[in-house]
Amino acid sequence: MLCKKTALRFAAPVAVLALALTACGGGDDKKSEDKPKADTPKSPAKPAEPAALAAGESTTGKVKEGDATVTYDVAAQKVDVGTEAETKKLVSDPKQAKGLVAAVAHVKYTHKAGAPLADVPDVGDGAEVYADGARGGLLIGASEDAPGCEDELELEGWKKGESHVICQTYLVPVGTKELEVHWAPEDSEGEPAVWKFPAK
Repeated sequence: MLCKKTALRFAAPVAVLALALTACGGGDDKKSEDKPKADTPKSPAKPAEPAALAAGESTTGKVKEGDATVTYDVAAQKVDVGTEAETKKLVSDPKQAKGLVAAVAHVKYTHKAGAPLADVPDVGDGAEVYADGARGGLLIGASEDAPGCEDELELEGWKKGESHVICQTYLVPVGTKELEVHWAPEDSEGEPAVWKFPAK
C-alpha cells in the first residue's frame, strides 16, 4: 500500500477499439421470406443513464477497509486543471506530458458507519477522472501536495463523523471541454456515481 500511494508513476491510458462483427447465417430461404411475419414485441426501451450529480452533491457507498466495511458519504467538489508547464514538472519524463494537463479531482469523504480505520484508507482509490468521455491517465503520488488535498498516509484512525478531502490526479488532453469524476468502490460491479464539471 505504501509503495502504491507514494510512487510517482505515469500510467498512460490505452484505448482499445473492439469491433464486433456478427455474421448473418443462412441461405436464401425463399419460403421463410414469403411467410407472413408475426408482429414481434418491441424490445424494452434502454434505461436512461443515471443523471450526473451536481458539484458537492453526495452519494453513499460501502468500502471494504481492511477487515471492516465502512459506509461513506462521497461528494466530488471540484476538478482543478493545471497547465502543460506545471504538468511537465509532475512527471519523471516531461515528454510523457506533451499535450496533456493534470486534472486534480477533489472528493470529500465522510465516515458514516463502521469501525475506525486501522490502516491507510482505500476509499479514495475508487475515484477516476474522465475527459470528454475517455478515462484519463492516473498520475500516482501527485495529489498529496495539491492545495486542499489531504495525505492518505496520515488518515489512519479515521472514525465515524470525520470528513476528509482525498484527491486523485489524472492527465487529460489539452482542450478538454468536459470533465467527469467517477466513483465506485473498488471491484464494484455496479454503475459508478458521476459528477460533471466544465473544463476551465
